[in-house]
Amino acid sequence: MTPVADRLAALLAGPFPDGLPVRLRAWDGSEAGPPDAPVVVLRARRALRRLLWQPDELGLAQAYIAGELDVDGDLAEGLSRVWPAVRDSGPARTAPGPRQLAAMAVTALRLGALGPRPPAPGAPQARLRGALHSTGRDRAAISHHYDLSNDWYALLLDETMAYSCGYWTRPDDPSYGPADAQRDKLELICRKLGLFPGARLLDIGCGWGSLSLYAAREFQAQVTAVTLSREQHDHVAARIAREGLGELVGEPTARVWRLYLAGSGLAFRERRMGVDQILAVRPTAEGEAAMPPTPYDWYVSGGWG
Repeated sequence: MTPVADRLAALLAGPFPDGLPVRLRAWDGSEAGPPDAPVVVLRARRALRRLLWQPDELGLAQAYIAGELDVDGDLAEGLSRVWPAVRDSGPARTAPGPRQLAAMAVTALRLGALGPRPPAPGAPQARLRGALHSTGRDRAAISHHYDLSNDWYALLLDETMAYSCGYWTRPDDPSYGPADAQRDKLELICRKLGLFPGARLLDIGCGWGSLSLYAAREFQAQVTAVTLSREQHDHVAARIAREGLGELVGEPTARVWRLYLAGSGLAFRERRMGVDQILAVRPTAEGEAAMPPTPYDWYVSGGWG
């Protein structure tokens, strides 16, 4: 009897005409694909059934979140192997003909993969109602994303609890880490804003208060911080910098975040995603904007940077 992995490799010959970018390990223990590639593990037939119902990135993500599909080794490396192959072959890929569709259906039938659509994975999904960007809808979206617990985000973030990417001024310094890059980012933002003792800062979407607290502590600014997240509000109000391990959020949600972080890291490396700082100023009636003639002071004055 032909091993399951060999059957799957033949099934994927159409989407990947240049060969599999990863190695497959099927539920029967058989393997196929390049021996030095990351190993994608199909733990159950349900993973294949899920991909038949939804043959796209969402189907793969749901199979991973449900624990039906896994990566043996570095998840980010596995994504980096698969993504270019899917991206490069996608638009030019020829749709399978009747004979190929019939062969795929027979293979799926023999593998026991045909059947009803599998249920959604265990991680909770956002249920959003109301007008787009209404207060109620945005509050529900933010609560779904950020109200997992402060303990959970303390595991993902560094001690500053800053959520967006840092500003890496010394990337080659082995003693320079994520918390240093976050502090340098906060310093740069405050300098760009021209903060001074008594200056007023409105921090909309303040997260866990990293910018608000930094501006108040280092620049003596008067800060008003706003968030729609209950957990973030409690964290900032109580000045909590770090909490112990809680009862973490469950494996499906943890897998969502592992996939999200690995995919985000890959997108940053390939320059498909980035974070920009945009500084807007309101000019006076005379057309002056109180901007420095050059951005020099933002980056190097005072011995910083």
